[in-house]
Amino acid sequence: MTVDVDDDLWSAVGDPTRRRMLDLLLVDGTGTATSLSEQLPVTRQATAKHLGVLDRVGLVHASHTGRERRYRVDEAQLARAVAQLSSVGATWDGRLQRIKRIAESLQHDQAATGPP
Repeated sequence: MTVDVDDDLWSAVGDPTRRRMLDLLLVDGTGTATSLSEQLPVTRQATAKHLGVLDRVGLVHASHTGRERRYRVDEAQLARAVAQLSSVGATWDGRLQRIKRIAESLQHDQAATGPP
């Protein structure tokens, strides 16, 4: 399975504060910059900027309720991000296994022939 990697998406989920926001939104269903900032070690303004990044890559969407902007996770986009992570992880697992086999082969060859 080949998945095109979206650098902006990866950059967005690469930040621990944004990942925590996604976790909170998944648990609570929706949230505002204010409600999220009360659960995070950042200001409401910083929270709003992080939500803007998540919104631009499509991981969250805002809806207006009066003067509030309530954010909700876009589960389809989150699934896309998970698929990308899984694909890249599987690729690297294969690469690391090949490196391990090469190293073991070299070690075995050195043991069989003795030290140089």
